[in-house]
Amino acid sequence: MSDISEQRRIEAERARETAERGRQSVEQLRVLAEEFRTLHERHRSDAESIRDEQEALRRAAEDARRAAEEAREATIAATSATADALSTNLAQMQFLEDARRTMREIRSNSGRGES
Repeated sequence: MSDISEQRRIEAERARETAERGRQSVEQLRVLAEEFRTLHERHRSDAESIRDEQEALRRAAEDARRAAEEAREATIAATSATADALSTNLAQMQFLEDARRTMREIRSNSGRGES
């Protein structure tokens, strides 16, 4: 009976050792799963940050496009205003030149009429 008891004790010890190895394997898997979860969460967080940065860059590009369009429109308006001012100045200069000619003719004609 002692041999049977000893054999059962040995089998129980082997079963306990097998169970302990199984428990250790499960613990290692749990640790790996936790590390994977942590890495996955970090990756998800990094991906979200990248999406946020991309959205901010998209908004900045859209703002820059709008600003460029406004600057283009302002340049067109300024060019048009400059052209109008030059046209007005040219008309004034032509008017003054015509007035000088008229004055010269009047002076020239009045000088001849008196002689």
